[in-house]
Amino acid sequence: MARPPRYDSALLLDAAVILAARGGPAAVTMAAVAQAAGAPSGSVYHRFPSRTALLAEVWLRTVERFQEGYLAVLTASGDDPRQAAVAASRQVVAWSRENQEEAALLLHGPEAFNRSQWPREQLARADEGNRRVFGAISALGSALGVTGGVEAERLSLALVDLPLALVRRHARVGESLPAHAEQLAADSTALLLSDLPPGP
Repeated sequence: MARPPRYDSALLLDAAVILAARGGPAAVTMAAVAQAAGAPSGSVYHRFPSRTALLAEVWLRTVERFQEGYLAVLTASGDDPRQAAVAASRQVVAWSRENQEEAALLLHGPEAFNRSQWPREQLARADEGNRRVFGAISALGSALGVTGGVEAERLSLALVDLPLALVRRHARVGESLPAHAEQLAADSTALLLSDLPPGP
């Protein structure tokens, strides 16, 4: 029976997440990841042929983990899309609290991880994840009676921009999220959506 690899991709990506969270994407180099993981440099190059491939994978793994939880909450609306919207806003903050290093990484945005240079396969993964999230937001908007224009902007602000701004304000100065952060995000989202017309 073959032994599992000592320095697998998950271990190396875990090290890259820590480096990115503490020093930004520029800190994620092949040598730095190898050193942080206690691995030989050859192990990093064996799994990631270039720094660009490494940056793509650390971004994609992190954002896909976030999207999985966000979509699960966003699409579990039942008959109450407003409740799903509020829960999704709360989820952004709760996930960021539970995954502080990953949240710090995501706040840099994909372009900081050389998105323009990613191979086609990684770009397709990123685009598909974004399509799923914004498709779910659009479907929720339809359930809330959103037809576009200002209402669509309000929905995006309530579900994406506002909770991320709350996380970013604390993360950028190295502060932990306060105990009331989830409730503040939920209350703000509920208020933003309170003036939307009843859904169809």
